Amino acid sequence: MSSAPRPAPAERAAAAPPPGPAGPRPQPPPPSGARRPLPPSVWEGWDDEKLLDLRLCDLGLSIDGSGLEDRLAELFRELEARGLRFRPHYWLSDEWFCPDGVPGMAIPFYLAHPRLARLEQSQMLEVEGGTREWCLKILRHETGHAIENAYRLRRRRRRQQLFGRTTNPYPEYYAPRPYSKSFVLHLDAWYAQSHPDEDFAETFAVWLSPESEWRTRYAGWPALRKLEYMDDLMKDLAGQASLVISRRKPELLSRLRRTLREHYRIKRRHYGLDHPDFYDRDLKRLFSDAPEHAGNPTAAGFLNRIRREVRRRVGRWTGAYQYTIDQVLADIVARSRELNLRLAGPEDETKLEFITLLTVQTMNYLASGRHRVAL
Repeated sequence: MSSAPRPAPAERAAAAPPPGPAGPRPQPPPPSGARRPLPPSVWEGWDDEKLLDLRLCDLGLSIDGSGLEDRLAELFRELEARGLRFRPHYWLSDEWFCPDGVPGMAIPFYLAHPRLARLEQSQMLEVEGGTREWCLKILRHETGHAIENAYRLRRRRRRQQLFGRTTNPYPEYYAPRPYSKSFVLHLDAWYAQSHPDEDFAETFAVWLSPESEWRTRYAGWPALRKLEYMDDLMKDLAGQASLVISRRKPELLSRLRRTLREHYRIKRRHYGLDHPDFYDRDLKRLFSDAPEHAGNPTAAGFLNRIRREVRRRVGRWTGAYQYTIDQVLADIVARSRELNLRLAGPEDETKLEFITLLTVQTMNYLASGRHRVAL
């Protein structure tokens, strides 16, 4: 995606990688005599603190034999069912991305081993692409970027008319319009709206998905024209060999020399920014500092108890990164403590009202344009 409301993701653009912490980081060649990677059997039993000091290049991971094999095989069956000869090549890196001009995709390392998936969960509070459905959605999206590279589709005039130009500046952040019908809905956070290249990749992903029923789902939407164009375009490409045959693998995991600790420090900083403001009046409508409630449980303690459930529910409805929501909740808990707020009603009722409050505030923030989704 990363997937901040979730781009999945934490994904890097096919056209021009976004600036900032998630942007490209050229890696020097490994020095002569560099130590060999450690097989998972060595580190899979380590605790988080010890594991975090291991370098990415020392993980000794492979897609072969991992659960990713089945996901990629399923993706290739979908391409075959559409008559497409194209198959993206793939490699492990620090996150999902498709480099400019490369007909392939990078897959995050943590999906290649369950111990690393658990570390990702503990560090980021979720595992982007960790379920079969979620992984396939991202694979289809990245394949959309890769196939554009493979056939140089960005040069086509009709593609530029419908989706826009790749040369449009690639933002570090974007402000989505949740109710727009000019874009398909595939990954969270209305990711198709972030850039013309993401719009194309999202449209391809919807078109490729065997269960999307896109003609019915998008009937009457302006986005249907894009899907119909995609359908015609892919029929033209059926059976054709790729024009670009590069097998480059930028930012290959075996060349990334920073530690897991540094990797997650950068990632948390990137997705922990620009979260919504929550005003005192919102909290005081739900909780109270009145003397008659002085014997009740504190709002801070109550919110800490329901924090995980609330974070999960709001993330499901808004598409926000759970890490970002957790940072928002941390601010709310801290402010509730500063205001000495306490429960003023039944816990079950208060929990439902707080979930509604947080969801509505997040959606309002998204729709207002004040919110910026990190790419």
